[in-house]
Amino acid sequence: MGTTKYIFVTGGVSSSLGKGIIAASLAKLLQARGLRVTIQKLDPYINVDPGTLNPYEHGECYVTDDGAETDLDLGHYERFLNVPTSQANNVTTGRIYQSVIEKERKGEFLGKTVQVIPHITNEIKERIQILGNSGDYDIVITEIGGTVGDIESLPYIESVRQLKWELGEHNSLVIHLTLIPYLSAAGELKTKPTQHSVKTLMESGIQADILVCRTEHELSDSLKRKLALFCNVEKEAVIQSIDATTIYDVPNMMLDEGLDKVALKKLDIKNASDPNLDGWNEFLARHKNPSGEVRIGLIGKYVELQDSYKSILESFIHAGAVNEVKVKVKSIHSEHIDASNVNELLEGLHGVLVAPGFGERGVEGKIEAVRYAREHKMPFLGICLGMQMAVIEYSRNILGLEGANSTEMDEFTPHPVISLMEEQKHITDMGGTMRLGAWKCDLEANSIVGKIYGDIHIEERHRHRYEYNDAYRDALEEAGLRATGINPDTGLVEIVEIPEHPWFVGVQYHPEYKSTVANPHPLFVGFVNAAHQFSKQ
Repeated sequence: MGTTKYIFVTGGVSSSLGKGIIAASLAKLLQARGLRVTIQKLDPYINVDPGTLNPYEHGECYVTDDGAETDLDLGHYERFLNVPTSQANNVTTGRIYQSVIEKERKGEFLGKTVQVIPHITNEIKERIQILGNSGDYDIVITEIGGTVGDIESLPYIESVRQLKWELGEHNSLVIHLTLIPYLSAAGELKTKPTQHSVKTLMESGIQADILVCRTEHELSDSLKRKLALFCNVEKEAVIQSIDATTIYDVPNMMLDEGLDKVALKKLDIKNASDPNLDGWNEFLARHKNPSGEVRIGLIGKYVELQDSYKSILESFIHAGAVNEVKVKVKSIHSEHIDASNVNELLEGLHGVLVAPGFGERGVEGKIEAVRYAREHKMPFLGICLGMQMAVIEYSRNILGLEGANSTEMDEFTPHPVISLMEEQKHITDMGGTMRLGAWKCDLEANSIVGKIYGDIHIEERHRHRYEYNDAYRDALEEAGLRATGINPDTGLVEIVEIPEHPWFVGVQYHPEYKSTVANPHPLFVGFVNAAHQFSKQ
């Protein structure tokens, strides 16, 4: 197509309107038309990345193949597009300022006073264009976090203003996602908040090209005309985004509203093919018409906030569609589980997933949940800390190693079956210092995982500091907990299984990060299938 074109997505009136889903849906439609598309997120917070943020604060921290700890919206981008993201797809204010300050310390600004304009804005513009300059994409969609008018996002808005001017006509456009609230007392939708939001954007020198309006009620033709007139956009560029039953409906809803057509017209792209959403719609049909139901217990310590386990929940949707079952997830706080109530809490489930996490809070509840699944021959999947809990549970209750634990939870445990990785022992900084990104793993061919993957060489994404302690491997294997996945470079155990159990798998990595609509993760597909078989007993 030649020059890369840029689409900027801003938000107004309220946060949490779904800029990431709109960006991913538009990207999906453009991809379905034969264009090469990627999406990046600009986050206004000063943290360098979300790696040190509490899940209650920011939801899940998503990890890319190249080891970037990023915003959870990148998970949506990958799930919709089936295209891997990277360090370049998530930019934070912290990273921008860190880079500029490092350049200043090296004397790269030749003694000039370093200012927000031009130095910070130039850095932002460079980061925006890294993906476009790679030559790999026809269109780069950039989502700007926060809401127009926030102090934090002003440098990003100014960078977009400059970049639109530098790129020239038809090479960029701005989509403004806004809220049309419904006042029940008046019985009508109100456009004034959107008018003010667009005005705020214009005060920063940016005219929105397309308005996407989040609403609980249909927008009438006259209301769309009013928005177009007062917000200075064409009527066809006022796009309704009504509440959907699932985020996976949104691409089709945007197709019906003509969002992709308006974007192509404004970017002067004439050679795009008609959109082909056949594969997407097959997935939707299976997702919406299940022939059965399975109940999975999600045992975690951040269950109050759904976004803490976003990728896991979405992976269940993908795997449920493959198995043609509805996966009903019962979130259970691990702090509330103990030996006296575990039977009551987990009874009636068809599978147990013990989720990732950090710190000692709630781990004994996770261990109880592992024991229940093991003893009741219920399908079990342990992810990261969940796998470590499975090793601890087996060490205590089968090997008889009293006090067995992870040194993360008990520094002085007599049996450190999980311990700090050697290279982590002298690290003092928390951010970006874990084992991160894609690592190789070799599988035993006849194991559960070997059969599920259909391969013995895999790569999966990691995010952890503590590891299976190899000193206990022989004793654990003799007792029946097999190590069926090994990192070929480090020799570290990545996967454990109980061959005597119908389906018991613990993995040190995060399979949920790689599950997409087009490629549901085989581990989740296998786990849901095992739970479905268990439900028939």
